[in-house]
Amino acid sequence: MDNFAAIDFETANNHRTSVCSVGVVIVRNNKVSDTFYELIRPAPNYYCGWATDIHGLTYNDTIDADPFPVVWQKIAPAIECLPLVAHNSPFDESCLRSVFERYGLPYPGYEFYCTYRLSRRLFPELPNHRLNTVAEHIGFDLKNHHHALADAEACAEIARTIF
Repeated sequence: MDNFAAIDFETANNHRTSVCSVGVVIVRNNKVSDTFYELIRPAPNYYCGWATDIHGLTYNDTIDADPFPVVWQKIAPAIECLPLVAHNSPFDESCLRSVFERYGLPYPGYEFYCTYRLSRRLFPELPNHRLNTVAEHIGFDLKNHHHALADAEACAEIARTIF
């Protein structure tokens, strides 16, 4: 797969609609052609301590951020006609579907691929198949794990290696 968009969401709480940041890496002709990162005002707009412990974002970080529909208007043209790739794609796809539904937006039917599932088949010797483990295995230095753009960059590199 030479053309795709790697995507990663972070959430503020247990609701899949609570996306609070998004990272996207556009790959064309097997080369990174563009990246996108933005904070999002989550819905519902509150943070659980465990979520903040994971990604470091708080209510104050996103209180003035745009809501999802405004942010997605910036992303949608760049990913049009591209398959989406995520590490543990069921999570990211369910976030995307949920937030589209929350805002009453028609879901475009994005095609998702999962680097987590494929890495389990290709690298059975790994102790686990978390993003940081697989990234290290393929030689990618994942800095700032759980930052949406850093995670999307790692996912893109994994996808470029294994697809």
